[in-house]
Amino acid sequence: MSELKFIIAGGGTGGHIFPAIAIANALKQQLPNAQILFIGAKGKMEMEKIPQAGFEIKGLDIAGFDRSSLIKNIGLPFKLIKSFIQVRSIINAFKPNAVIGVGGYATFPVLKYAQTKGIPTFIHESNSFAGKANIMLGKNATKIFVASEGMEKFFAANKIVITGNPVRKSIAQMNVTKADGLQFFKLNENKKTVLVVGGSLGAKSINEAIALHIDAFEQNNLQLIWQTGKTTAATFKAIAQHKKNIWCNDFITQMEMAYAATDIVISRAGAMAVTELCVTAKPTVFVPFPFAAEDHQTVNAKYLVDKNAALMIADCEVKEKLVATVIELSNNEEQQKIFKQNMLSLAIKNADERIVKEIIASIHE
Repeated sequence: MSELKFIIAGGGTGGHIFPAIAIANALKQQLPNAQILFIGAKGKMEMEKIPQAGFEIKGLDIAGFDRSSLIKNIGLPFKLIKSFIQVRSIINAFKPNAVIGVGGYATFPVLKYAQTKGIPTFIHESNSFAGKANIMLGKNATKIFVASEGMEKFFAANKIVITGNPVRKSIAQMNVTKADGLQFFKLNENKKTVLVVGGSLGAKSINEAIALHIDAFEQNNLQLIWQTGKTTAATFKAIAQHKKNIWCNDFITQMEMAYAATDIVISRAGAMAVTELCVTAKPTVFVPFPFAAEDHQTVNAKYLVDKNAALMIADCEVKEKLVATVIELSNNEEQQKIFKQNMLSLAIKNADERIVKEIIASIHE
């Protein structure tokens, strides 16, 4: 049992990478001698983040279908063929006992080849609307780990295990106080704090709405932790530069500090954002990214809205409604309390341990 070998495939975004690292750490905790190898896509953020977390990763020459420009897809079949050859070489050399897919470009060729070799494969589907690749892989997967109910429309019911989404330990076991968080961002302890996050690249519509109504926060005694994302960060930093009630930067390295300091959150509705906000029980106004595959962010956000755990504003209505909605929520203590309670009731803090126990049990059946 201690000699087991695992491949974890996928990446592309923090929403895939952080759960993958959480699963790897949980494997190491339960099987200290296990060998773990990651497979990702060359040029994607997993090639940097996985080694930083202390794990080995091999990169594939693979890319996804580019919807914006058909001409950019000319080389896609060759990249797919090359990636399958690379996968065959890696799997045959490493000889894993199990392969785990977390989503992202690298998942499909790795799990597909593992399935042809009869190696047990496991899928973690973080969204409440399954991606096409995972649906195809699910037919021959050993088990499929999902975050929410109602996934039988995508996968065979007997393969589904509701585990929740794995969350970084620094957030799942947060031991930072509100005072620590506010001190970290050099903000006032006597004001309510709004956190604005749009993912690592930023959310254009959200950033523009905040910039447009920037003075409304100070007028309503609110302060802001504003993660702009890398794209056009300089523009928004300039707008916030001399305002004492605003901390503004392109990226927040210690999200636990931001969650600790915050009373209300404005966020996209990617699966991991939703999960972390449930675990930290933060009253949230979601603005789903409208161009996400199968509009899955709207599905993610609606799941919480239907359980009276959050608010949602359509991307096209952000400039008119977002800031006013946040100000209204900041003045409604009762609504905040209800959202906190309902979010916490949906939170799962040990998803990584649940997933690993299921994998180990399946291998030894």
